[in-house]
Amino acid sequence: MTPPRIRPPYVADERTQLVGWLDMQRAIIRWKCEGLSDADAHRSVLPASPRMTMAGVVSHMRWVENCWFEVLFLGRPAKGPQFEDGPEDADMMVEGIPLARLLEEYDRQCAVSNEIIAAHSLDEAGRHPDFDSAAASLRWMLIHMVEETARHAGHMDTIRELLDGETGYY
Repeated sequence: MTPPRIRPPYVADERTQLVGWLDMQRAIIRWKCEGLSDADAHRSVLPASPRMTMAGVVSHMRWVENCWFEVLFLGRPAKGPQFEDGPEDADMMVEGIPLARLLEEYDRQCAVSNEIIAAHSLDEAGRHPDFDSAAASLRWMLIHMVEETARHAGHMDTIRELLDGETGYY
């Protein structure tokens, strides 16, 4: 079941608003996948970006969450397809992986991210010694993740419309 797409309250503390906007964008990612077959989820519709499929974007978003909150913020080992010596956009290479599995992995990663966010000050900086972007505060990372997730939700709007004509927002 897709989480509700609820905007955060107009008046709330900063953390509630930032996490609220991020959770809403995450819910849109899931909503855009509702009712898609695995074949359509893996079908490329953008000739210049063949890996930009619905399934590929879900996988990418899972790894982006991992990268920013676990690797850059907490300083955990840089593991995952984006850190390997493979091709660019390797995190979008998901041929043969069912969409349901990719969505489950995304949900689990978002839950881990939310646990990390809840346990730390927004002013706390990341810890990974090998990446300059780890110097950003958790606040900066949250704002970036709202932007990143919303941008890819917009991509998914377009992909979904090209796949089957399904449109809609909020």
